Amino acid sequence: MTTLADLTTLRVGGPIARLVPATSADALVDAVRSADASGDALLVVGGGSNLLASDAPFEGTVVDVQPFGDVASVIHEDPSGSVVVRAAAGSVWDEFVSWTLAQGLSGIEALSGIPGTVGASPVQNVGAYGHEVSETIESVEAYDRLHGLVVRLAPGDLGFSYRSSAIKRSVGQVGPNERPWGPTGRWVVLSVDFRLERSPLSAPVMYSELTRRLGVEAGKRADASLVRSTVLELRRGKGMVLDPEDHDTWSAGSFFTNPILPEAAAASLPEGAPRFSAGEGLVKTSAAWLIDHAGCGKGFHLPEAGEPPRASLSTKHVLALTNRGGASGADIEALARAVRERVFEAYGVTLVPEPVTVGITW
Repeated sequence: MTTLADLTTLRVGGPIARLVPATSADALVDAVRSADASGDALLVVGGGSNLLASDAPFEGTVVDVQPFGDVASVIHEDPSGSVVVRAAAGSVWDEFVSWTLAQGLSGIEALSGIPGTVGASPVQNVGAYGHEVSETIESVEAYDRLHGLVVRLAPGDLGFSYRSSAIKRSVGQVGPNERPWGPTGRWVVLSVDFRLERSPLSAPVMYSELTRRLGVEAGKRADASLVRSTVLELRRGKGMVLDPEDHDTWSAGSFFTNPILPEAAAASLPEGAPRFSAGEGLVKTSAAWLIDHAGCGKGFHLPEAGEPPRASLSTKHVLALTNRGGASGADIEALARAVRERVFEAYGVTLVPEPVTVGITW
């Protein structure tokens, strides 16, 4: 029997009652419609790189979105050099980034190496190294489970915010028959249109670690292919590029979002805590800094995780919770709760987990 552990990069999760592979947009819509018609709980999985599942059986339908069709195609090109490309939901995200550079297009090279699929990217508003995917999204084609229709969502409809969107926020909201959507929300992504630039130069390089490595000033551009290779090098050094031989990559990536706090709350943090303006009287600080300084360093684990531990923080990056081999969903959950508790006790800040959860509530 297939389990959620078989479909996720954390490699944990219980048995699945019904598994449906989706190898086209039509098949994806049909699978979702069928699950909704039967009243099943629905989980759409695309790569499973942002999912933490409990060990309990999932008594519903899991739709496993497979790559289908071409990675992407050009839809429209302006004389100004602006190019709209369309990528299918099942396309592997990093293959899509590589495809854009091969086409002479730039704009998403700083998001190289992020695991998962194109369809998951707008849901989470994925971001890294100073950029978010929302900066380039032109529109999203999605199946609206509420109305049973395929719709096209503009950025204004998608309500992008830090690591979130209207799609993600719809999870838990009440749908038909007073049942909340979940674990998958109201909209299921079928394809995404991106507006990119025909240029050998990258989008402005914003992240300090990346500017230093590239030797450019913040806000300046660099060779887009060089930005990609440098980002991949940085991510590999942090165990953030999937490698089946490296247990530091048996994770869901950065597990906690960076806290955004009112200025008064941020003022109570220690002097050395990072602070970045988040607008409107808000300050963003670093989850990694808080975790590390709360006594949860690289490799941190609970005694009950055994020796060697079944689950621990990455040995390369404190933001990643990792399966060291043989971990259960309960092991990962216990580790996450322990890290949150230590940070709250030390700084009064409640860390927010980034992954979608199945059978786990925070």
